[in-house]
Amino acid sequence: MIKIEESGARKDFLAPFLTMVALFFFQGFLTSANGQFQEPIKSALLANAEGIKNTLMTLITFSWFIPYFIFGKTGAKMVSKYGYKGTLLRALGIMTCGLLIFAVSSIIPISGSWLVTSAMIPVGYFVFLLGSFVVGSGVTILQVVTNPYVISCEVRGTQDIQRLNIAGTASSIGNTLAPYLVTGVIFAGVALQDVNISDVFWPFIGVAVLFVVMISLLSKATLPEMANTHVAAGEKLERSVWSFKHLALGVLGIFFYVGEEVAIGNNVKSYAISLGMGEASSTLMPTLYWGALLIGRLISSFMSKIPARTQLTVTTMSAVVLVLFAACCNSPWLLVAVGLCHSVMWSAIFTLALKGLGKYKSVATGALMMGVLGGALIPLLQGMLADLLHDDWQWTWLFVAVGELYMLYYSLFGSRIRPKDMVEKV
Repeated sequence: MIKIEESGARKDFLAPFLTMVALFFFQGFLTSANGQFQEPIKSALLANAEGIKNTLMTLITFSWFIPYFIFGKTGAKMVSKYGYKGTLLRALGIMTCGLLIFAVSSIIPISGSWLVTSAMIPVGYFVFLLGSFVVGSGVTILQVVTNPYVISCEVRGTQDIQRLNIAGTASSIGNTLAPYLVTGVIFAGVALQDVNISDVFWPFIGVAVLFVVMISLLSKATLPEMANTHVAAGEKLERSVWSFKHLALGVLGIFFYVGEEVAIGNNVKSYAISLGMGEASSTLMPTLYWGALLIGRLISSFMSKIPARTQLTVTTMSAVVLVLFAACCNSPWLLVAVGLCHSVMWSAIFTLALKGLGKYKSVATGALMMGVLGGALIPLLQGMLADLLHDDWQWTWLFVAVGELYMLYYSLFGSRIRPKDMVEKV
């Protein structure tokens, strides 16, 4: 029998909140690190894939984010069956298995290849895609736990979006560290043409061991359930979660937000390389982008009085201007600045989409996780467009600007709650 802590008792869940913040760090680190393997794998395993290199490279990001669409609802069902803690432990177990698959992919002989169109692609590349899919599946389920938990996990002196921004800051620290660690530590600053993919074996084994230790520690930790945030096992909901208009439009908002965030974070380096910028500058850009996102989240974590809708409106307007100027001026440096704007968008959209949903929050979070599919599709479509334009990325950023415009619409109109969609008082 799971003991339910009543949020109405105004208890201070500081320790569980800090646990979630730590998990946000690992979510951000692994997501960013996965994207930073695009260029090394393009160089080490896709040298013979002329004409489809960018498409195959961005499939690494696609395979990471497609599980959000497949397993978003699965995560919500697991929360109903196992509770938050049980689901969290299972998610970490799945991620550990994926890390081991990553390790295996790095030691498979590159002589074994499969024919894709007219190119021979090493089997290790496809095993890496499988590892990316498995870890992404675990992260999907983990986020179905961490996001609603942080929103509902009351800590004195904070509001819901503020707590999500604090946790997001930890995620951004992971995002920011990952490009440096992948390029500067794992590959030790080796030039792209000299990358040896077998260098990642022991780092992946080390992270997998760390996750086993985390699972052991968390299995013994106290992680109370949050009252009225998910459906009890066997309980039937009166309404479809898709009938809540502000949630349904929020899913599309998450789709575009994650797509834009990942497209810039993962593809700005390829954009810089296509312009002839050196390895040092092109590697610095994703680090600065995630660093700007970190600074923005750190600042917003102190904004206890500014509503989520106001934060989202200001940042989306700024992002639209920066992306359009980046495309017109052919400047990747302007895209780096978009990190400041993206810093609060996840928290703001998530908070606005879950507002007033009560016991529907867990299922609604599963629906929002399906929107993360944008992280799979938008960077992939952008990579395909870059291939069609003969490795020219400049005007592909107009494709990204469309998503920024939708998020501006959501902040101004789509996030407003209809009276019939209020399940709980806010």
